[in-house]
Amino acid sequence: MAAYRQSSFLLLSLLIISLCKSSQAAGIAIYWGQNKNEGSLADTCATGNYQYVNIAFLSTFGNGRTAVLNLAGHCNPSANTCTRLSSEIKACQRRGIKVLLSIGGGAGSYSLSSANDAKQVANYLWNNYLGGKSNSRPLGDAVLDGIDFDIELGSTQHYAELARSLNGFSQQRKVHLAAAPQCPYPDAHLDAAIKTGLFDYVWVQFYNNRDCQYSGNANNLLKSWKTWTTVQAKQVFLGLPAATAAAPSGGFIPVKVLKSQVLPSIKTSPKYGGVMIWNKYFDNGYSASIKSAVHV
Repeated sequence: MAAYRQSSFLLLSLLIISLCKSSQAAGIAIYWGQNKNEGSLADTCATGNYQYVNIAFLSTFGNGRTAVLNLAGHCNPSANTCTRLSSEIKACQRRGIKVLLSIGGGAGSYSLSSANDAKQVANYLWNNYLGGKSNSRPLGDAVLDGIDFDIELGSTQHYAELARSLNGFSQQRKVHLAAAPQCPYPDAHLDAAIKTGLFDYVWVQFYNNRDCQYSGNANNLLKSWKTWTTVQAKQVFLGLPAATAAAPSGGFIPVKVLKSQVLPSIKTSPKYGGVMIWNKYFDNGYSASIKSAVHV
C-alpha cells in the first residue's frame, strides 16, 4: 500500500510538472506595423498563428526628442488617427495574445542621454502606452502588455536603467519586457539591459548576421542558440525572417529544414519560448506552416 501511495504521488508530481510546462507553452511572436499592406492588427490576431504581437515602432525617443510612433501608413499619430487601434488591441488581448510596443528599430532617431533620461522615457511609455494616464495616448485607452527593446542604432547607454524603471511600474500593473538582440553574442546595444535579468522574452535575430544565421546548414545557428540560452531571461526565442525578401543579408530557413534540423534541437532548452518572425507583411503562410512544430 505504501508503495502504491508513493507511485501515485510520483505520477501526480509528474502531472503537475507537465501542466506547469504547458502553461509556459511555446508560441510565435510577430512584428506588425511596418507596411500598410500587411493587413489590420485585428486580422493579424484573428489568424490564430501568434501569441505575441509587437507593434513597431516608436522610432524616435530620448535625449529631449519628441517621441514619434511610426506605423508606416497604417495611421497618423499626429492626426490622432491611431487611436482607432485601441479596439483592435483589446480584441487581440481577449484572444490571449500579448501586445507590446516595440521601441527603436533599424531606422529612426533614438538614444538615452542619462539615467534620468531613461526614467523620463519610462514615465512617458507608462503614461502613454501602458497602465498610466495621459491626455495624448497615441493608441487610445488600450493598455499594452509591455515594451519590446529593438535597439539597433546610436548609443548603447542607459537601456538597463530604462528596463529597471519600466519594471518598477510592475508593482501597479505587470509590464512585460522583451528584447530583440542581434545573434552575435553579446549584443552591442542590449547586453547590459538583458543582464538585469528583468526580461520575460528575448527574441534573438538569427538573420542578417552571417556568422550566426542559417546559411545552408544550421551549425553556426545552433552554436549561437546554445550561448543565448545562458542569458538571464525567462524565455528565449528563435528570431527568423518570414521570407527571403524579409532579410536581404540572409537567414531564412525553409519550413522543412526548420522542422527537421533546427526545432528538434532548440526545443530541448528549458528556456525555449518559441519563434519570433519578422514581419507580418512577409508572413504569407510561413507561421501557419510551422506553428504546430513550434509548440512544445
